[in-house]
Amino acid sequence: MTSERMKLEGSMVAIVTPFFDGEVDFDALGRLIEFQIDGGTQGIVPCGTTGESPTLTHEEHDRVIAFTAEKVAGRVPVIAGTGSNSTAEAVQLTKHARAAGADACLSVNPYYNKPTQHGMIEHTRAMADAGLPIVLYNIPGRTGVELAAETIAQMYEEIELVVAVKEATGKLDMASAVASACDITILSGDDSLTLPICAVGGSGVISVLANVLPAEVRRLWDFIEAQEMHDACTQHLKLFPLFRGMFVQTNPIPIKAALAMIGLCGDEMRLPMTPLAQQYRAGLAQLLRDAGLNVQAE
Repeated sequence: MTSERMKLEGSMVAIVTPFFDGEVDFDALGRLIEFQIDGGTQGIVPCGTTGESPTLTHEEHDRVIAFTAEKVAGRVPVIAGTGSNSTAEAVQLTKHARAAGADACLSVNPYYNKPTQHGMIEHTRAMADAGLPIVLYNIPGRTGVELAAETIAQMYEEIELVVAVKEATGKLDMASAVASACDITILSGDDSLTLPICAVGGSGVISVLANVLPAEVRRLWDFIEAQEMHDACTQHLKLFPLFRGMFVQTNPIPIKAALAMIGLCGDEMRLPMTPLAQQYRAGLAQLLRDAGLNVQAE
């Protein structure tokens, strides 16, 4: 490709979608966005897995993206989750995100229908017609299908708007395979693997933990970017208990509980997701206290 692609890097957040009494709590979302920017977060990712996109109506989905883009107001990139297992739906969501002012889109592997590698290439090619830079989201544990490294490389070669991949396979070899196959930007999709992924060519993270500790996740990235690997390792190990703690139950259950514990938003979920089980609450609250956060309630 001869034209310059959009470059995404650094500490980004997969932001939650707060609810109150069954509705999206836009006041709380606005506070969360400001909290992220004040904490040094370098990109906001609404309507992803952590944003409970599967339970948002199409109208809510569009409103959350538009609200986020308006609130961010160009201060950092907004990467809107617009993926779907229906290509037509994904294209429509992406067109709206572009019109609403998003800077890029996050495209999850089409889930449940288990397309072939060729099918995922054509799905992505159709999404590119919406005119928004695409971050591939490779998360087979959620989708039942995995993008092969060779497929990612082919997409990067053939589809100019493919600019990055959020690597969430949980397999360290995958980041190495992708980095050796092409020059696509690799973003960690697992907080606990950010350091090792960046050690083999990754350029940042789309973080869950950053919802409550944006400055600390940014600090990890700053050490990595400066190639201060001893300090990066120290920061990684400091955060590791919380990296794991945010997955004691299915994401985003623990991170929403954590946000409620420190008073940033409620922990209301939409079925089939339910709030954090009582047996995990004391342990999570202690992890937050150990990180220096003010726990207001368990």
